[in-house]
Amino acid sequence: MNGHCNGKLNDGFSELIIDSKKSAAHRKHETSRKEAEDMSRLPALEAAYTSILSELGEDTDRQGLLRTPLRAAKAMQFLTKGYHETVEDILNNAIFDEDHDEMVIVKDIDMFSLCEHHLVPFFGKVHIGYIPNKKVVGLSKLARIVEIFSRRLQVQERLTKQIAVGILEALQPKGVAVVIEATHMCMVMRGVQKMNSRTVTSTMLGVYLEDPKTREEFLTLSQRV
Repeated sequence: MNGHCNGKLNDGFSELIIDSKKSAAHRKHETSRKEAEDMSRLPALEAAYTSILSELGEDTDRQGLLRTPLRAAKAMQFLTKGYHETVEDILNNAIFDEDHDEMVIVKDIDMFSLCEHHLVPFFGKVHIGYIPNKKVVGLSKLARIVEIFSRRLQVQERLTKQIAVGILEALQPKGVAVVIEATHMCMVMRGVQKMNSRTVTSTMLGVYLEDPKTREEFLTLSQRV
């Protein structure tokens, strides 16, 4: 009997190791493919930044700007790397069965993104809450979900909803709530130039939308201390 049980345990453990190796191999393959794509697109991006600098009246041959187009191209690829990533990729093996049905909140997640209207940064904090439905996710993965969607050209309203929907689809919880507080450099550096303005957006799904008490509990707990 013990031998039979041990055999099953060993088989299960072996399957877990094989699955982990397959996942690691898949991630490595995807990373290599992404790097190859980035390298193939670098010359065109570099040429585009050279053209922009020239049209601004700069001398692209002067010492300080010689490598600026290349650096800018690499920076833009990093700032938009979320286009190559999916929630499924980063949550692989990080969702766990757990008999927990109370609210889970992770707040003050740092967020940096680029406004799609002016290609200048907006940045701030993301607060996430969800009520599990027999499944929980590694807490660091919530921050990774924020990064996937923020590392794209964005507007804050869409970013808020994408984070909430991504968590909802992955975990199928009873509800998801996301609040983002951000400063937009397009308002600070140009246009109205309002230094202290902040934009707050929220998305409430499931019980957070349906139950005012649950929504209020999240909003109270997610406020800054």
